[in-house]
Amino acid sequence: MSISRRKFLKNLGMSAMAFSVMPSTVLASQPKNKTKVDAKTLFLDKRPAQAERKFVSTIIEQTIKDFNKTVKDQELQWLFSNCFPNTIDTTVFYEEKNGKPFTYVITGDIDAMWLRDSSAQVYPYVSFVSKDKKLDKMIQGVINKHTECVHFDPYANAFNNAPVGSHWETDITDMKPELHERKWEIDSLCYTIRLSYGYWKQTKNKEPFDDKWLEAQKIIYRTFKEQQRKENKGPYSFLRNGDRVEDSQPCHGYGNPINPVGLIVSAFRPSDDATILPFLVPSNFFAVVSLRQSAEMVEEIFNDKSFASDCRAMAKEVEDALYKYAVKKDEVSGDILAFEVDGFGNQMSMDDGNIPNLLSLPYLGAIDVNSKLYQNTRKHLLSERNPYYSKGAAGHGVGGPHIGREWIWPMGIISQAFTSQDDNEIKECVLQLLNTHAGTGFMHESFQKDDASKFTRSWFAWANTLLGELLYKLSKEKPELLNSIR
Repeated sequence: MSISRRKFLKNLGMSAMAFSVMPSTVLASQPKNKTKVDAKTLFLDKRPAQAERKFVSTIIEQTIKDFNKTVKDQELQWLFSNCFPNTIDTTVFYEEKNGKPFTYVITGDIDAMWLRDSSAQVYPYVSFVSKDKKLDKMIQGVINKHTECVHFDPYANAFNNAPVGSHWETDITDMKPELHERKWEIDSLCYTIRLSYGYWKQTKNKEPFDDKWLEAQKIIYRTFKEQQRKENKGPYSFLRNGDRVEDSQPCHGYGNPINPVGLIVSAFRPSDDATILPFLVPSNFFAVVSLRQSAEMVEEIFNDKSFASDCRAMAKEVEDALYKYAVKKDEVSGDILAFEVDGFGNQMSMDDGNIPNLLSLPYLGAIDVNSKLYQNTRKHLLSERNPYYSKGAAGHGVGGPHIGREWIWPMGIISQAFTSQDDNEIKECVLQLLNTHAGTGFMHESFQKDDASKFTRSWFAWANTLLGELLYKLSKEKPELLNSIR
């Protein structure tokens, strides 16, 4: 959790870090003896009462029942039942304006809508919309809200639902009361396209994709173009007063120098931490995918062949530059992908638990999981040669500088499972997730490598829904794997 989140929660009178000490029967470090535990007491329903849920979907409720018939382990049932609906249970605020749906989605413990988080939080529900018109409208509402946000400020990462101001209104950037935070992150705009594309491919419904949506795509393209910085530094800069270097950018807010080779500058990572070398490789890969998705949609829906061609040309330019400047020759691992580069030849080798990261690129459709380059990279990242890979008594996996060394991110473990082709590795990932929720029945932002009862963010809806997505996928594709874990 960043200093920004610590201060925000402190102002609300909340602890920035949720440390839970659970009964020994459910501590991650303690073996579970199912024969001696009263499951009815241990696995209490952690969902809000039905009348208190923010949104209810009949198909999601049925999906939970179906999962629990397929998967026999009671703890897996409990985790799925708590986590998969967590976004709609607790974070979704749906309304209609002049008959048009708008959905504001908070992250959980912070009352603000991150473009990245909100898209990722609802994405696992997209495949169910044909069976629930109400859910369909809710997803359309998120798309419409994203379009509105992109029009308002494509450089912002997080928005308020009204012009109420923010704890960060003193940031030295073009801050407005409608913004919660204005950190420029490539992936924020990519995630808006991913949700639109996923919904469109699932439904072929063109209703959310009006002229305002088309204009938002052009704003996204223009923003990417500005941040290639071929002619100048562009309109965006960011400075924050504080003692956390990861919350601000050097060189008067524009970041460290880059050689304009066709890649896109991202001032911040998906963790909301500042980049060190401004070309963030996972987010540039994500942009390649997103530009091609946008091109496909604008060509088919609007017959705008000229703009589609522009998007594809930029995607090809960024992709070519990635393979020229982001491939790092490692003496142990061979050719691998760097995490950040600057176009001058400087390369940083690491990974971060947030998505997009290098580990998650096949999950996002950005690289072939079987490619030697990805497999070399993956092996490197899942080893102690990655400075933010941790291994301890509670578990092992990828973390990141946002919390610090020795803190493992469940999202990193989930990314590992999504990108694995080895059933034993997948089982190990799921078992780790089972053993590190610290008896809460939910995922967290991170946990301490030697003691999972120490964790950050007790209410982090993205991690919860992402776990639900993984478990649902496995229940459909590999139910025998889930039923053989214990």
